[in-house]
Amino acid sequence: MNNQVKLAIIAIVITIPLISFAVFSSDSNQFKKTNESKLQVMASFYPLREFSQNIGKEKVDVKLLVPVGVEPHDWEPTIKEVQQMQKSDLIIINGIGFENWVDKLNEMNYQGVVVDTSNGIIIKNLDEESLVYEEHIDESGDPHIWLNPVFAKIQVQNIANAFSNSDPENQQYFQENAANYISELDLLDSKIRNELSGCNHDFIAFHHAFSYFADEYDLTQHTIISSSASHAEPTAKTLENVINKAKQLNLKVIFTEEMVDPKTSQVIANEIGGNILVLSPLEIGDDRTYISRMTENLNHLKEALC
Repeated sequence: MNNQVKLAIIAIVITIPLISFAVFSSDSNQFKKTNESKLQVMASFYPLREFSQNIGKEKVDVKLLVPVGVEPHDWEPTIKEVQQMQKSDLIIINGIGFENWVDKLNEMNYQGVVVDTSNGIIIKNLDEESLVYEEHIDESGDPHIWLNPVFAKIQVQNIANAFSNSDPENQQYFQENAANYISELDLLDSKIRNELSGCNHDFIAFHHAFSYFADEYDLTQHTIISSSASHAEPTAKTLENVINKAKQLNLKVIFTEEMVDPKTSQVIANEIGGNILVLSPLEIGDDRTYISRMTENLNHLKEALC
């Protein structure tokens, strides 16, 4: 083998790895740039995903943690879902103990930002109210803050502030989107307030989800299930008490929910000569928006109370 052939072979051996490295580096940089062009966000359940999408729009990639059709109260992340969480920049939670898996984030050394959207909201405990301070999660309170549009506005602003802190270049964009969405929630709030004024105040919900809503709009919530979790079963004595309460208040509508067996509410309705309607806690997502589903709740409340 002459020297020229040897030199050619050496040149090929050196050049091919260099070219491969250059191509790999270019692809890696491009991959990194693509991934970093959007905030990677995971929202714990349906309303928070919608709030996040309305704020971030095309500059944020929002994924839903709790699968569609699964009760958020009971959900626990799988190993695969934990791995997906690790890749996110922010995890948006409701707070107040609603996400009972949140402590696992510390155990897995999560490096992103956990956004507790309940910050700044007065929460209801069993016998008293207490302020939710920043970075404080009170597991003894009622978590259903999203069902009060006034509190939903605070949740939206908390998310917008978190996006702004994580992506300062798009701060104005996030804040403007949040302001626009809050304006829509203002209209929803006014609609509920105006259309329920002058109506009766007492209603029977399936589980203890509408206390914040009832307080906001001067209503009185009674429930079939006294806990804040909808999967509990009422006793025969509880059903008897609810029937007596409905008769005492002269109610003709008993509310149920999408994810529970309506038979329980129907038994009570039959005893009072009434009917059942859905009053949704909006915990399970579908193809409708938060505002459209809250408007449907309003229409069912008007049918029951006005």
